[in-house]
Amino acid sequence: MQNLSRVSVFELTGLNFTSEYKYFLFSLTLLCYPFILMVNITVIYVIVINKHLYEPMYIFLCNLCMNALYGTLGFYPKFLYDLLSDHHVISYLGCLVQVFVIYSSALCEFSTLTVMAVDRYLAICRPLEYHRIMTNNMVIMCIVFSWFSPFMCVLVGVLLGSSLTLCGSYIDKLYCENWSIVKLSCYSTMLNNVYGYIIILVYFIHSLFIMCSYIKLIDTSIRSKEERSKFMQTCLPHLLSLLNVTVALLFDVMFTRYGTPRNFSQDLRNFLAIEFLVIPPILNPLIYGLKLKKIRNQLMRFYHRNITRDIGEMPRPM
Repeated sequence: MQNLSRVSVFELTGLNFTSEYKYFLFSLTLLCYPFILMVNITVIYVIVINKHLYEPMYIFLCNLCMNALYGTLGFYPKFLYDLLSDHHVISYLGCLVQVFVIYSSALCEFSTLTVMAVDRYLAICRPLEYHRIMTNNMVIMCIVFSWFSPFMCVLVGVLLGSSLTLCGSYIDKLYCENWSIVKLSCYSTMLNNVYGYIIILVYFIHSLFIMCSYIKLIDTSIRSKEERSKFMQTCLPHLLSLLNVTVALLFDVMFTRYGTPRNFSQDLRNFLAIEFLVIPPILNPLIYGLKLKKIRNQLMRFYHRNITRDIGEMPRPM
């Protein structure tokens, strides 16, 4: 698809109002990003090295953590660079790549949470059929679905955006976002608009599907103490993750399309725009790691073994 735009770089104007405390933000981000890497890599490592955690629920959790690493990679390195720079610019191609990475990651999280809802529904509501349905092949298909469908959805949106002739280069965000690029078009964007609504509808149906499964889960769980315990341990973290990412993405989409700068301060808009890049990557591994007994026990063994080894390797006094 030929790019008719003469725009070679975009200027990100979201940081223009935060110059007075950019070093504080840089320090905070420099702490936040390594912490995100550490907690997600730890959960992935614990699941990978423990074969008795090779169950669908833990494999999907591993997939969720891998997606967090992928999505944050598209934001944090560039954001850290911008905080120390006086010129917040990004190349045209770099902007499209950032759009693809950030929003394919966001949709992948939605797809993964949908797959996890199906897994929990089968485990709690249809336990006798669970192992017959949730086979290894089915788990692989679910993981492929959680990555392939978001990739295709975002790729088409990016290609449609890249075909537009642009009459501006200012993006009022901390990072590149597809609809912000589309709004710079010189001509009609009806096709982009319709496609955007289709994607919103598809993932709204994802949310409805998850909510319906949870209504059934709650109805089943209240019947016995054992099922209530299983629901609180495995489903509550999932529900918290879903609510968090849904609210964050809903605000991001609605404000980008219909909001005006005077509705909210720049600082508040910046926080809400990056909330799904900050809270879920930290919250998901923590709440699952603390709430799921098998993960928690393996984490405790992992850290205890490392601490014991480090103490044993310390030089003994003569």
